[in-house]
Amino acid sequence: MSDIPFEKPWLTVIGLGEDGLDGLSPATRQVLDKAEVIMAPPRHLSLVPEGHQDRIEWPVPYADGFAKLLDLRGRQVVVLASGDPFWFGAGSVIARNIAPGEWTARPGPSTFSLAAAELAWPLEQTLTIGLHAAPLTRLRPHLAPGLRAIVLLRDGDAVLALADWLTALGFGESLVEVMEALGGPRQHLLSSKASELRFDDIQHPVCVGIDVAGSGLTIPKASGKPDAIFETDGQITKRPVRALTLSALAPQHGEHLWDIGGGTGSIGIEWLISHPSLTATTIEPRADRAERIRRNADDLGQDRLHVIHGKAPTVLEGLDAPDVVFIGGGLSDGLLVWLNENLATGTRLVANAVTLESEAVLAQWHEKLGGGLLRIELAQSAPLGPRRGWKSTYPVVQWSVTL
Repeated sequence: MSDIPFEKPWLTVIGLGEDGLDGLSPATRQVLDKAEVIMAPPRHLSLVPEGHQDRIEWPVPYADGFAKLLDLRGRQVVVLASGDPFWFGAGSVIARNIAPGEWTARPGPSTFSLAAAELAWPLEQTLTIGLHAAPLTRLRPHLAPGLRAIVLLRDGDAVLALADWLTALGFGESLVEVMEALGGPRQHLLSSKASELRFDDIQHPVCVGIDVAGSGLTIPKASGKPDAIFETDGQITKRPVRALTLSALAPQHGEHLWDIGGGTGSIGIEWLISHPSLTATTIEPRADRAERIRRNADDLGQDRLHVIHGKAPTVLEGLDAPDVVFIGGGLSDGLLVWLNENLATGTRLVANAVTLESEAVLAQWHEKLGGGLLRIELAQSAPLGPRRGWKSTYPVVQWSVTL
């Protein structure tokens, strides 16, 4: 038998750079030489000379390749991926589809490391993000003068789209460093302000470094984002109340939120912005508002928000169970009965009420289940004849409880 332990695991994922075999260690070269099958996208296969191995092109879309890969179980198989497969690469997808112990990985230098070395940017101070299969708007919450980001992109057209998008947002002064085929013989570097970028022959694979500059609107890191960043018809939890509500919701790593009565979607969107591990589902009974929530989520880089057009509790059956529930609209005794009877012990619930009727419902449930009851009264200065006075908003009653 081979001295390379292919029997268990039978699959090795190798991170390949643009320098092909030259970038592999002798031990990794030996693994590749002993393989019976090499499976990879066409570009990766082109970097490896023909040999005795069977060569299989990984299909598009990527998910379609797993059936072919699993058919090879029992043979000695190498899958080629870019650089470090576990940094915005194929490694995590393979690990989700193939059991631990059946595979191993040999990562190469990541594109982020190569780019940081070219730009002399310390990686620990640089945003690293893969947008080759995600919308550009994922960058939106991060954009602020002084930010440095290294971004993986799909192709040259995506680089041009990124420059146009930055310019439209007011960040056209940003310096964009375009880096093609890093680490290989085709490596090519270009530099331009976003507003002036006109390169029309950018080759794949490509990444860019962005040194953000300009006067575009930045999104604060604290809870209670400016109301102005949301498209709204007026049905929105206003900034100060939203900040208090997010504090009460208290997002923790990996938690899932139900935002019932989404309105503009501001609560669910801010929940997602607070950490990439969080997920959320927004339920909105009005079709026009559900569409508006979708637009807001997409524009603010939270395309992973799940938006459901329907009325709670009717549409709640069968959804992924929440860790936290917020009720911003549609509060009723019947909804609270359903939530109390169907949600797991330990689920946190926060509900905001503005009307006397909904306030009475919260008072009754507070008496029944306990928790905290908070009355939020805000006033802003406004003209009062030739002087100024306080103009009060409707008070909000907030109930917080752990079921």
